[in-house]
Amino acid sequence: MGENRKRKLDMLTLKDNFMFGAVMTDPENCRPFLEMALGIPIGKLTVSIEKSLVYHPEYKGVRLDVEASDENHTRFNVEMQVIPKPALEHRARYYHSQIDMELLRRGGGYGSLPDAYVIFICDFDPFDRGRYRYTFRNMCLEEREFALQDGLTTMFLSTHGTNQDEVPEGLVGFLKYIGLSLQESTKDSEDGYVRQLQAAVRRVKASREWEARFMILEEMLQEQRESGYNEGEAKGIAKGITKGIVRGITNSILDLLADLPGEVSEELREFLSSEQDADVLRRYLKLAASASSVEEFMRQLPR
Repeated sequence: MGENRKRKLDMLTLKDNFMFGAVMTDPENCRPFLEMALGIPIGKLTVSIEKSLVYHPEYKGVRLDVEASDENHTRFNVEMQVIPKPALEHRARYYHSQIDMELLRRGGGYGSLPDAYVIFICDFDPFDRGRYRYTFRNMCLEEREFALQDGLTTMFLSTHGTNQDEVPEGLVGFLKYIGLSLQESTKDSEDGYVRQLQAAVRRVKASREWEARFMILEEMLQEQRESGYNEGEAKGIAKGITKGIVRGITNSILDLLADLPGEVSEELREFLSSEQDADVLRRYLKLAASASSVEEFMRQLPR
């Protein structure tokens, strides 16, 4: 099973949600993209890794996006969209509301809400108008040059644009790279930023830690597909998904250990299978991803 997942990981391109999230967790990859897309300078950028792979009961599934903030507390939420989905504009509205609610729960007032950008990168034209970039802000209908200063911006980027003279050359190159097939995407690009992203994709595919994270995602998605989602059974399904995630992480740990020198004893299997705390298992998963042998992994386990 582990080998199949590794092959599946090797088939991913940057347009895949998991790969995009993995590459963009590096601020040095994420910042140039945001600056090109938004046309603004961005200082120190912090990208949240843990928020990019979670099960959202309200969202009714696994949500994969990139969440970041800068030194001015400006918030950025970026998501890849490969297949057209209904109500994409309403999804942007939901993301904006989630950013605001998270900050308000921390005790801040309305006046403390920072600027927030929600960006969708679409491997299709979401509005069929031939643009690489669609930017939306709230404005007064009676005086269209008068914008509402609420700090909210929603942007849709399209790989199917045709107005390349109206957008930055680097952004066009990035979007064209997103739209490439696996074989085409591995060819050396003349664009410096695209070459940087190609190198990052290769590093993710060679990383045991990211392979482990991919295993967790696959288990979560499989559990989601098997359970289905019914509004009236939300609590029961959430509990079932939690159990499934625990089981999936345990299986992923054992998959990684099976590739290491040394024997995985029955005692070790029972120890891992008896642990029901997903956070503890995730720590064990990181240990397994970095260990050079089963013996080293066992030495690092708590006594």
